[in-house]
Amino acid sequence: MPIYEYISKSAQNPDASCRVCSKGFELRRPVDREALEVCPLCKHPVKKKISSVNTPKITKPFSTSDAKKAGFTVLERRDTDVFEKL
Repeated sequence: MPIYEYISKSAQNPDASCRVCSKGFELRRPVDREALEVCPLCKHPVKKKISSVNTPKITKPFSTSDAKKAGFTVLERRDTDVFEKL
């Protein structure tokens, strides 16, 4: 199930919403369900927030020695369809 983030439509006005939806909240919901329209606690209108995507950051390419330390077999191409183990 994906995690959706919601925030109050009136987040600038803290008196118009509860402390949960004014700061934003996460909710696990099935994909086939429609987005929430009101806060489950205070029943004020909420909107779905666009979340940032979590992607792995690669700082440098792996070297041959790093790959061997990680347990990978390193092969080098010698000819067409011929590889040699390093």
